[in-house]
Amino acid sequence: QVQLVESGGGTVQPGGSLRLSCAASGSIFWITDMGWYRQAPGKQRELVATITSGGTTDYADSVKGRFTISRDNAKNTVYVEMNSLKPEDTAAYYCRADHRNTPLGRVITYWGKGTLVTVSS
Repeated sequence: QVQLVESGGGTVQPGGSLRLSCAASGSIFWITDMGWYRQAPGKQRELVATITSGGTTDYADSVKGRFTISRDNAKNTVYVEMNSLKPEDTAAYYCRADHRNTPLGRVITYWGKGTLVTVSS
């Protein structure tokens, strides 16, 4: 089993920046893809950014050029640096990690409890 704990959320003015962190613990062997998703009140959860164990990244169009995802495999931690924040970025941000019991085994997805980001003046 994998546990994910997010941190770094808070309130920031439009145009400001925040850096979110997600630390994985437990059965951390064979974690593959990690990512960030967000869910605003009354809306569905949507992809923000993902990163593979090899460092390949993918971003939602709405955050390209503003957000940067990275990971430290030694620390089992994934980050997202969020710049030029907009009010529409306000949401609960959730960390996701994919995990295999064996290198070629079935993938199980784990989610953190979320951290709230509020962009407001």
